[in-house]
Amino acid sequence: MSNVFIAFQTNEETRSIVDAILADNPHATVNQQPAMVKIDSPDQLVVRRSTVEEHMGRPFDLQELHINLITLTGHIDETDDEFTLSWAH
Repeated sequence: MSNVFIAFQTNEETRSIVDAILADNPHATVNQQPAMVKIDSPDQLVVRRSTVEEHMGRPFDLQELHINLITLTGHIDETDDEFTLSWAH
């Protein structure tokens, strides 16, 4: 089992994104730094547009992730509704 991760700048907008990711990925762990938040998850991590919208209270385009994205690892599968990081087996 290998971890995938995604890291964002720490700011008001990313707090809602991180909360949404944690809601949809119960095995994920968070590493908070002063200017960055990194989320690790075993094998797969899913960002769902609908969950982010619930936490933000507004419409959200998954392309907005890239505004505050620092780095990520894993294979990317992206649709209008989900952004998934995983390792192929």
